[in-house]
Amino acid sequence: MKAIITALVLFLFTGGPAGASVQDRLKDGGNAVVLEVVDGDTVVLDRKIEGANQVRLVGLQAPKLPLGRNGFRMWPLAPQSKTALEALTLGRAVNLRYGGAEKDRHGRLLAHLFLEDGTWVQGQMLQIGMARVYTFPDNRAVAADMHRHEQAARDAERGIWAHPFYKIRAAAPEALKRYTGTFQIIEGKVIDAVRVKSRVYLNFGEDWRSDFTVTLNSRARKMFKSSGIEPLDYKNKTIRVRSWLKKYNGPAIDATHPEQIEIVGQ
Repeated sequence: MKAIITALVLFLFTGGPAGASVQDRLKDGGNAVVLEVVDGDTVVLDRKIEGANQVRLVGLQAPKLPLGRNGFRMWPLAPQSKTALEALTLGRAVNLRYGGAEKDRHGRLLAHLFLEDGTWVQGQMLQIGMARVYTFPDNRAVAADMHRHEQAARDAERGIWAHPFYKIRAAAPEALKRYTGTFQIIEGKVIDAVRVKSRVYLNFGEDWRSDFTVTLNSRARKMFKSSGIEPLDYKNKTIRVRSWLKKYNGPAIDATHPEQIEIVGQ
């Protein structure tokens, strides 16, 4: 474990500043010093901003620690992710930037963090493979930049991408059943795309009752269309989709916004 952490810290401080152009595209939320790191995507500031001093690093999902939850099984590499974020931010001044909703339901600030030299904290955590991209309908800013950083880490098999727990899953229904209720990135070819009343279904097999499916409700469909994307055009394309896997006939994911879906090869 010590060797992994040492390698990550070296990567952090030899990669150079990144994120200046991203910073300019986001709304300024003020400055503070990171007083504590809770886990790989949450920090505590030395002062309150808009009544809150805890920041959820928006757009990231780091490996989860139990944090007092009874029966919660720690995700692999969670301590390493926390250590990497500590090495990057603890005791350092940060600039908060917003790209959407500014607080979550727990009252935490939803911000991108930038160091004084312009280093983008989210970008660095993704680059070293200590987090995945995790966007929301009300927080979609700079998602393309985050996906590029994640892809670079995945291609190099850095951090979580060298661990089978975080591998990209094939859209095979029998294999996916065991992952119901977990966050997954799933890749496969859309065999058919159909609209039934107000809902769109992206089917990855011939039997929609049992095969993997991506569903979009009317609100999601409108959001895709406002971004210039017709969901029915995913037919015959190989895509990568990410979210929490559920059971809807077979295994399924609800797509609520375009940034959840990537066309493979583009």
